[in-house]
Amino acid sequence: MDKTVHLIKLSVGTENPEDLAAWQALPQAQTADGLPCHVTRMWPKREAEVLNGGSIFWVIKGQVQCRQKIIRLDEVMGADGIRRCAIVLAPDLIRTTIAPRRPFQGWRYLNVEDAPKDMTASRLNDDPLPAELAGALADIGVL
Repeated sequence: MDKTVHLIKLSVGTENPEDLAAWQALPQAQTADGLPCHVTRMWPKREAEVLNGGSIFWVIKGQVQCRQKIIRLDEVMGADGIRRCAIVLAPDLIRTTIAPRRPFQGWRYLNVEDAPKDMTASRLNDDPLPAELAGALADIGVL
């Protein structure tokens, strides 16, 4: 069986997953076929593993809060002539358990065994905790 690897990325400027969804609904954040994408300078060297069921996990306000399935990687040529990678995503944001994450540049690989779990259906309807409280509880292993 082929190995799967995820990506993890900061969602800069968003306050919550709803902000991220709103940004991705804008035409400038979508591919020609209407799917959300994130354009990055670096092409994943582990492309086959990323495309083997990988997701991008979004860090919002210092915490992993959601993920999206990666559908494909498209080559995008910038106006400057530099080849870039458009990470094309499924439109659905899947809430995950909260996991604190320190700031970092660009994206990173995330092994399947280290990825936060999807939030259970029973918790999806819970009122969200304030980000600081959720982070503190995740730090001590309660969430």
